[in-house]
Amino acid sequence: MTVPIDEAGTSDRAFALLQELLPQHLMSRGMHRLSRSTRPWLRDALLRAVLRAYPQIDLGEAANPDPHAYPSFNAFFTRALRPGVRPLEGGQRDLVSPVDGTMSQLGTIRDGQLLQAKGIHYTADALLADETAARRYDGGGFACIYLAPYNYHRIHMPLAGRLTATRYVPGQLFSVNAATARVIPGLFARNERVVCEFDTELGPLAVVMVGALFVGSVETVYAGEINPPARRGGVVHSIATGLGSDFERGAELGRFNMGSTVVLLLGHRAARFAEHLGPGTTVRLGQALARCE
Repeated sequence: MTVPIDEAGTSDRAFALLQELLPQHLMSRGMHRLSRSTRPWLRDALLRAVLRAYPQIDLGEAANPDPHAYPSFNAFFTRALRPGVRPLEGGQRDLVSPVDGTMSQLGTIRDGQLLQAKGIHYTADALLADETAARRYDGGGFACIYLAPYNYHRIHMPLAGRLTATRYVPGQLFSVNAATARVIPGLFARNERVVCEFDTELGPLAVVMVGALFVGSVETVYAGEINPPARRGGVVHSIATGLGSDFERGAELGRFNMGSTVVLLLGHRAARFAEHLGPGTTVRLGQALARCE
């Protein structure tokens, strides 16, 4: 029997329990080192494994379609797209998808709450690690998009905006797939993440890049690799680099290693998501998600 996307099963709970027992950060640091190795035999072994496991990868869309031309597996995994393969839909008042991926949840932020899965909510305050910032989004919209290992792994701007804050928030590294989201309360607010906030013509915008198992690396175009971090004592760390920078709609913002999740929060209260969108919907970078009236 197929398990609906919003209902947890026994296998989901077993998978979550296994993750509780794993040395999440140690495993992610190991993947970080392996994926950046420039030893041809190791790079090629990783390439063969991933290309075999994920035939959905479309190398024809890559700026360089030859996987063996990349110096490391990570360079291949975070490869650029050919110009023009992801045109932006709509106009400047349309929120576009910042990534290729699968919609986990979307909707309205009510009383500071975001829906994670059926029966599970988490707060904007916990996600953003800033109570004052969270209040700016109440009544606005949110969208949570999961990136599978076969997806394009760069993150782009859903709207034009000016960077007002970047925060590294330490946390755990659970998988962020649908099975885990159905079981782990407050998953996206528990995992390690990088919060980027912007002022836009449509109000405040937050782009939250959530780390996951084997995703021990998030970087931005303005601050470089933010994690794995230097020793910061496990506290939220504000990053001053890049503050005040302007980004055009569709401009590259950052990138992930391996699959993960992006959560968008928009403070505009008149944002209307496209009717066809829902949990499990496939979306692509540049696709219009919401119109802001």
